[in-house]
Amino acid sequence: MQFSTVLRAAAYTAALGLALTGCAQSSTAAKTNAGDAGIKTVKVFISGDMNIQSLWEKDLAPAFEKANPGYRVQVQIDLHGEHDAQTLAKLTSSVEQKKDADFDLVDGGFVAKASGASLLEKVDTSSVGALADIPADVVKAGGTGGIPYRGSSVLLAYDTKTVAAPPRTLDDLLEWIKANPGRFTYNSPKSGGSGAAFAATVLDKYVPADARQKMTVGYEKDLESTWDQGFETLRGLNPSVYQKGVYPNGNKQTLELLASGQISMAPVWSDQFLTGSANGTIPASVKAAQITGPSFTGGAAYLGVPVNAPNKDAALRLANFVLQPEQQAEIVKEISGYPAISIDRLPADIRDRFANADTNNLRKGYFDQMSKDMNNLWDQKVPGQ
Repeated sequence: MQFSTVLRAAAYTAALGLALTGCAQSSTAAKTNAGDAGIKTVKVFISGDMNIQSLWEKDLAPAFEKANPGYRVQVQIDLHGEHDAQTLAKLTSSVEQKKDADFDLVDGGFVAKASGASLLEKVDTSSVGALADIPADVVKAGGTGGIPYRGSSVLLAYDTKTVAAPPRTLDDLLEWIKANPGRFTYNSPKSGGSGAAFAATVLDKYVPADARQKMTVGYEKDLESTWDQGFETLRGLNPSVYQKGVYPNGNKQTLELLASGQISMAPVWSDQFLTGSANGTIPASVKAAQITGPSFTGGAAYLGVPVNAPNKDAALRLANFVLQPEQQAEIVKEISGYPAISIDRLPADIRDRFANADTNNLRKGYFDQMSKDMNNLWDQKVPGQ
């Protein structure tokens, strides 16, 4: 990634303020004293939400410290990733100037970009042995420096009280929606990923495979014409959608309609569904499964070690630890994330939670700018009579 001198300087200056604004440091990591000499501190930078911060501070970090005497994990967070551009600019500047990155391991949505810009340490099974137990295409999607450690996907949720045999393919789902008017909906793509995944999956039904591949890795505006037939299909569903074209505002509202029985079927995020099922906000009668032809989109979350990280070896040690079965099981329990490693290596109760979801088949979504264009076009082309 290239930045002009002025832009890089401004972004770098803004990024320096993260520790005082959007970032929070864990209290346990802040406990330092004169007796800490010789302790190796791994600084983990999170670009994400509070549930991810809690996962690191309450589960992954303490477990690593207990299993690895002499190591400490220090956690910082940029809440919701609001400063990703500045963080990436800061990392770029530090690499160019051959200075410390100020963190050793990053957990954020920009890891693939950083990897593509050669800002991350290249990893393979020689440095992170647990990568051998992760599907090759999932590893490849993160670039040479990405370490997949959890995932999620959109599933088709349905109420067994009103749906005896749920659709198993996209074509079957589209037929079911028209045959059962008012019993299905999805949130507007701009308001949440589950609705965006449904819309993108319908578009993908008509997009040539080579065109879609390009649209997942870069901005290919000229290829957006391949969406036309899909948008026509989505618009054609309006009379059959809940209340003849009511699209909820956000993933949560969709789940609420499903849980209250106002609809019988909807696309939902796997982690939100599993969490709701566990805490009782989603009735036991509501189940979820993945469709095929194509499946709904999903993806992995990646860790990365900056090429100029002060403690590379410790960071790689932590990354490999997070990919062990015990920690992968904690990720499932705490945030209902998909495990990155083979589900067969986890306890039976964990495997049962994913009985109807293929955790190793995460169909990649569109490139960021492509997704934004899709959302805007959906607003223009789909709602209304």
